[in-house]
Amino acid sequence: MTDLRIGAIGCGYWGPNLIRNFIEIPGAQVIAIADLKQESLNRIMERFPQIEVATRDYRDLFDLNLDAVVIATPPAAHYAIARDCMEHGLHVLVEKPITLNSEDAEDLIRIARENEVQLMVGHTFEYNSAVRAIRQMIREGELGEIYYIDAIRASLGLFQTRANVVWDLAPHDISILRYLLDDDPISVNTHGSSCVQEGIEDVAYTTLMFPNNIMAHIRSSWLDPSKQRRITVVGSKKMVIYDDVEPLEKIKIYDKGVKAIRHTDTFGEFSFAYHYGDVVIPYIRFEEPLRVQCQHFLDCINEGKQPQTDGLNGMRVVQVIEAAQRSMKNGGSTVFLNQNGHGDSADALRAEALINV
Repeated sequence: MTDLRIGAIGCGYWGPNLIRNFIEIPGAQVIAIADLKQESLNRIMERFPQIEVATRDYRDLFDLNLDAVVIATPPAAHYAIARDCMEHGLHVLVEKPITLNSEDAEDLIRIARENEVQLMVGHTFEYNSAVRAIRQMIREGELGEIYYIDAIRASLGLFQTRANVVWDLAPHDISILRYLLDDDPISVNTHGSSCVQEGIEDVAYTTLMFPNNIMAHIRSSWLDPSKQRRITVVGSKKMVIYDDVEPLEKIKIYDKGVKAIRHTDTFGEFSFAYHYGDVVIPYIRFEEPLRVQCQHFLDCINEGKQPQTDGLNGMRVVQVIEAAQRSMKNGGSTVFLNQNGHGDSADALRAEALINV
């Protein structure tokens, strides 16, 4: 099997990491790079002199007999570039969010299908070995009934000027939550605040309700004194904390729980039985999640299989963010997600109910 010929579009913040991985993975060759900034191209070519072509116009890549491209441009450009590339017969790996609205995401899914190419989204945490381990615990019932999940993604910066903190940070946690619970949320409500730049929220609190009455909460912030990347899963049997900032002990399992027990002598009263056990730090074999993701993309191309984080996965995440945006705009009102993933506000649903009476 010959090496897949890869082009990289976008060489700024995240692009170099993707380029490095595809260069280091056997079975792939990074042939060309594209970026609007010449200094970014110069930096990559100095680091990886084996790359043959560097251009400021990504359309030059269409004449190089490539198999696939990876897109790490600002999100506003994702739709147009991904569409153009797939219409030229190229497989596409595009960074999150797939697009800035679900209609464009749906269109990319259609174009990928019509051109028989792979469309994959860079929800990297779904390829994280620690996140995968927690998903397995949940699926096997080790944690018991899941009560709630709390996610924090905060640091001081990087401030954006074209997108708020929900679009920037929340896609990570939304994709993780959907992956862990293997389901979509039923409703969303979000409160946000613009502390530094008027009109661009830099801190947001999002609450998601999932089936089986599972509540999840996300705190997203560019304005926090310490870097935090932490997820807490609370179950009826055990509790788990995943700390991505922790260099070694990324998962801690707490054998703790509480049960409400009805008194036999007094009707209607409860006592509580607390369980305190050990704290277990399991060994998690570390693989760079981005490397796993890039390898998966190559495997899907070679084997014709559906990517784990395909276009539909990316669209579902965008639909949740759209609902969060709508909620935040309306002062934190609850937005319900219908079966197609689109959001309906509580006020709109009530009005529709009155009309249909």
